[in-house]
Amino acid sequence: MFSVRFWGVRGSIPCPGPDTVIYGGNTTCIEIRADDRLLIIDLGSGARALGDWLLANDFKKNGKIKADIFITHTHWDHIIGFPMFSPIYIPGNEFRLTGPGNGIENLKGIFNAQFSHSYWPVRLDELSAKIEYNQINDISFDAGDGLFVKTKYLNHPIACLGYRFDYKGKSIAVIHDHETYNNETEEGALENEKNYRFLKDVDLLIHDSQFTKEEYNFRKGWGHSTIDDTVQTAAASGAKKFVFFHHEPARTDAQLEQIEKSYANNPIPAVIAKEGLFLEV
Repeated sequence: MFSVRFWGVRGSIPCPGPDTVIYGGNTTCIEIRADDRLLIIDLGSGARALGDWLLANDFKKNGKIKADIFITHTHWDHIIGFPMFSPIYIPGNEFRLTGPGNGIENLKGIFNAQFSHSYWPVRLDELSAKIEYNQINDISFDAGDGLFVKTKYLNHPIACLGYRFDYKGKSIAVIHDHETYNNETEEGALENEKNYRFLKDVDLLIHDSQFTKEEYNFRKGWGHSTIDDTVQTAAASGAKKFVFFHHEPARTDAQLEQIEKSYANNPIPAVIAKEGLFLEV
């Protein structure tokens, strides 16, 4: 089985409240299962609920939790849940944390700063689980057990990686935070074409869809795509199915429902990410 479950679907900042009950207000955290192998993409505020679920299920069943954690980048909304990810406080659990640095600090140094006493009462070296830090860049590698991983730098103000996971003839790609390039320039069109090749024929594309066209006019350079960009990228790359993801925190449940209705008849099946959504590839 190759599957995805969403634990956090928002960008920028957690936004709990009456207008986000249906789709959820937690920031990005995705669980991927490649049969018995557990992959976690980002540790936004959704990681707290994921960690509690893993303790109640995987830990109870197996006596330990072992997972590969892939960080797209280290902006706050993508790592804010790490200190509240309860499995890291349990001896015997094992995590391999993979992602980019930020050009100034290495990956472990960034998390060490997050766990300084200025921000959190527990230090990084006081965590009970075994955690390995694996800083990477734009690469492809065999992750073992039939899982292949490709990464690609995205268009964001800080070093940010998109991930593609290929497993037993199926594929899942996670593209956020990313600002689609301007196709009207030669350079922009070339960069977009590189992304399309990276995503070619992917079975499930999870893509940054934070802004509407109108919102984007006032947010160029912020490092995020529009809803229409996601549709275009899915079509150009030959994606089999795609998910609107990394929702604007001000986007209400009613507005997201309307977006979902607007694309109900899209040639490529489209889904709005929501907390708890499970998709099998």
